[in-house]
Amino acid sequence: MDLAGDLRNLEQLIDRIDLAAAERSKVKLDDILNEIGYRSFGPIVLLAGLITLAPLIGDIPGVPTLMALLVLLTAGQMLFRRQHIWMPRWIVGRTLPSDKLRKGLAWCRKPAQKIDKVIKPRLTQLINGPGLSVLAIGSVVVALAMPAMEIVPFSANGGGLALVMFGLAMISRDGLLALFAVIVTGGTLAFILNSLL
Repeated sequence: MDLAGDLRNLEQLIDRIDLAAAERSKVKLDDILNEIGYRSFGPIVLLAGLITLAPLIGDIPGVPTLMALLVLLTAGQMLFRRQHIWMPRWIVGRTLPSDKLRKGLAWCRKPAQKIDKVIKPRLTQLINGPGLSVLAIGSVVVALAMPAMEIVPFSANGGGLALVMFGLAMISRDGLLALFAVIVTGGTLAFILNSLL
């Protein structure tokens, strides 16, 4: 199972998304997935988290839910130990406005440089075997809560952050980051439940 492809950090992912969105008014999700590596699980989870977290693009109604569907399909296939990711055409054919996507990515670039300096392979046993299933389940839990996050202010930011952390943990083989992702997921779910009840 390919977790990372040839991506090793967040800034590389931003560069590839920016390349896919360049010189277009709208960019298909399929174009972005082709650019980042269609067969790599970690970058796709990271992509969904980054788009959800990014200002302007993540605030568009329906975008967090679309990213949740992307994560559900990806993480679900991880749980079943599939070697290749399958995506339905109606999801990969969806488009995002390139100008908003690129502005959101520009905002993310400076934090990405700082984040990339601290991620590294550690506690790798948490990324292998049962640990990988925990990452996939955590990603599924965040994705299932995403529709509720669209109505609870600021909760989608927590969900996006958790997905970014899960995806980064997969591509950098950083078990410590995976633990933080589980904590952020729990905190975000608690915030949603508290807001809805």
